[in-house]
Order: sequence, then structure tokens, then C-alpha cells
Amino acid sequence: MATEAQMQACLAGIGPEGLFYEDIEVGAEFVTSDHEITREGIAIFGKVTLDEHPLHVDEDYARKAGFPGLIAHGLFGLSLMEGLKTRLHLYDQSSIASLGWDAVKFRAPILPGDRVYVWMRFSGARASSSRPAGIVTEEVELRRADGRVLISAQHLSFIRAKAETLAEGT
Repeated sequence: MATEAQMQACLAGIGPEGLFYEDIEVGAEFVTSDHEITREGIAIFGKVTLDEHPLHVDEDYARKAGFPGLIAHGLFGLSLMEGLKTRLHLYDQSSIASLGWDAVKFRAPILPGDRVYVWMRFSGARASSSRPAGIVTEEVELRRADGRVLISAQHLSFIRAKAETLAEGT
């Protein structure tokens, strides 16, 4: 799990508006703060998404299925990855859209009581042909505090270029 000093070092040099396409450095890595997985959070996610499968709400059922107890939804973890990334404030003024998640792998169960964080690395960037912006590829992992990878994925973000911001007069 990242310390506060490590998180601050990851964010050093990022201005108050976050990153624009020109600021992206392929290979740069970031680590988020941690978050504790709770039974209540799993239950709320299940209610909101209408996915109240017994693996997520019934301890005995989950144990009989081979888990230590109830587990969080894989999509709960994927959603949490986006939420934790947002706390980094990388794209506060530059995000246009998420273009999707690829190569999503649920590698280990997410359990109540787990403390998790996100590690991410910019693995690619290319200019948009339609406007002053770029498509940024992020390798993203949800990790347990002990470093075990729970979910790995690739995320594509559509990010404004500074030229677009300047053209708008800001």
C-alpha cells in the first residue's frame, strides 16, 4: 500500500488543473489512497445494480462455493478503480470521456475488510484526428494492501489538449 509521501511524489508536478494531453508521459506511474471494502458497500452496490446473487449476500452460499465468505462483485471492484483514480485529480479540467475498459481480468476475490488501492501507468498516447485532444491508454490494477492484484485492466481516456482550452479562452 502506498504511503502519503509516495502518493505525493506520484503527483508532483501536476498543476491545479490536472493533466492535459501534452502533459502525458508514457511510463509515468500513479498510486491512489486506499479504501476499505465493507459489507455495506457490497450490499449497496448489489441493490443499485440489481445484482444480489448469493455470492454477494449469503456467507454460507459463498463458503460452499469455495470462498472464505461473501465476495464483492467484480464490477464493484472495476467501478471502485475508476473512483479511486478520480481522487488523483489527473483529468479534472481535461477529461472528455472514458472510451472504455479492455482486457479486464478478475484475478482474486475482493473480500469485506480488504484495504485496496489503485496502481496505474500511462502505457500509450496518441493524438486525436477529430479535435485537439488525445487518447491515453492506462494500465490499471486494483491491489490489496499486501500488493496482490485483484483486478487488472486497460482503460482508454479521451483527454483535451491545451490548444483546445486556449481556443476556448480559458
